[in-house]
Amino acid sequence: MIRTAAIGLAIATGLIAAALPAQVWRSDQGDGTYRNPVLFADYPDPDIIRVEDDFYFVSTTFANAPGVTILRSKDLVNWRIATHVVDRLDGDPRYDLKNGGDYRHGFYAASLRRHKGMFYLAVTPVGHKTRIYRSARIDGPWTYKELDREAFDPALFIDVDGTAYLGTSVGTDGTVTLLTLNNDLSAVTGAKVAYYNKGAEGSKIIRHNGYYYLFNAIPSKLAMTISRSRSLWGPWETKPSIDDRSGGHQGAMVDMPDGSWYGFVMVDAGAIGRMTNISPIFWKDDWPWWGTPDKPDVVPDRSPKPISGHAFAEPPSSDDFSSRKLGVQWQWNHNPDDSKWSLTQRPGFLRLHATQADGIWTARNTLTQKAQGPKMRAIAKIDTAGIKAGDVCGLGSFGKYNAQLAIVGGQKGAQSLRMQLTESTKDGPRTDVRVPAIPVTGRTLWLRSDMDFDTKQGRVGYSLDNRLWQDVGDAFPLAFDWRTGTFQGQQIAISCYNPTPAGGYLDIESFTLAPLSVGARP
Repeated sequence: MIRTAAIGLAIATGLIAAALPAQVWRSDQGDGTYRNPVLFADYPDPDIIRVEDDFYFVSTTFANAPGVTILRSKDLVNWRIATHVVDRLDGDPRYDLKNGGDYRHGFYAASLRRHKGMFYLAVTPVGHKTRIYRSARIDGPWTYKELDREAFDPALFIDVDGTAYLGTSVGTDGTVTLLTLNNDLSAVTGAKVAYYNKGAEGSKIIRHNGYYYLFNAIPSKLAMTISRSRSLWGPWETKPSIDDRSGGHQGAMVDMPDGSWYGFVMVDAGAIGRMTNISPIFWKDDWPWWGTPDKPDVVPDRSPKPISGHAFAEPPSSDDFSSRKLGVQWQWNHNPDDSKWSLTQRPGFLRLHATQADGIWTARNTLTQKAQGPKMRAIAKIDTAGIKAGDVCGLGSFGKYNAQLAIVGGQKGAQSLRMQLTESTKDGPRTDVRVPAIPVTGRTLWLRSDMDFDTKQGRVGYSLDNRLWQDVGDAFPLAFDWRTGTFQGQQIAISCYNPTPAGGYLDIESFTLAPLSVGARP
């Protein structure tokens, strides 16, 4: 089924997309206030520190490469991507998309600290031993030492005497164990149970005003607890804190230059994934409370900016592929095959050579970036001259549901458009071709993918001139599913694969991301 958009609406949409900023959501309201979330995208398992006037925010990236993203901000509201700690994931052939790949695993819940002039980052690749990465600069280079054990969701903490610890607990139990590290944070010298908090994981530890504070997520309740003690080894007293209904369930606090504190917390938000909220903190009887005294333990939807006077900033999203390096907003679905992509074979274009695969779920070199809410439109301008028979190359969503609008190469140079939906299930990927092939001629096309996270629906379409657009197929669902999806919110994907090794290539001239205009579907 094909729907033709009105020419006037298409032209208006193009003008709006050109005029608006690339970021779909703007937290900074320009009047001294901000709205939550600070980034309307999937930045899960936050850990935030302050180093002088800079804040650094590290987030989980699973099997995506490059991995372990760190963002930088001056005010906790306006963020840019500073670096990725891991250029390529190592230690497991599945990171190269072998043996079924490693979706839903990879690098979880890192913890970041600054100590003696060095940045230290603790992270545990799922099923592997914990690593302590280190660098003198936030943008690297980073090296790591592997510990002798696996510490789930490690919480790196440096005490006032300089002793370093890792806190770890698993939600299926709740026993919080503290591992003592040696002077250069390269080995474990001791381990001791510090506390039992039923169902606790995602630990974070800070020290303030003579108390140690332990923050834990309780995933079974989508809630957070705060514990305090005069000693790391207890006794601890615990109080409930916020939950997903009042703002989030996994996070901690960061100190401000003026001595005040702000909280950061992850909230499960459906198909977009898990987002981070920022909240003022007030103190009462030596307990930290999220929110304000008139609304305790409620993360405000809107609040004065923590630090005023800093300009708007955002992670990049749109790309004209004019650089010789891939933009920091992009990640591959697993480690890429670097012989299958190039920014230099045709300057000004990203060239994706077809990888051999039977579908997008098993196709290496699928290029992704985070989808953005609440409503977004992605457009890729492509050149199809390099498409060969059997190639399936295009744009769409990636995650629990993979909706591709792809150019399919046929015999004797024929090409057609096909919309197909692949759902990740417990029995493996299941693909449904949603519309018959649509013959196309000419080598330049614009492909479009819309995602509306309010309605949890997406839609794809194409244009021959970037003015008159045609929807292809009906709306497709958007969803988050940690059991069978990617354990991430829906992503945007550019892919190119072929069931045979004799594939061609797709040239992408530009990619633009903008808010979905008022009145546009889905």
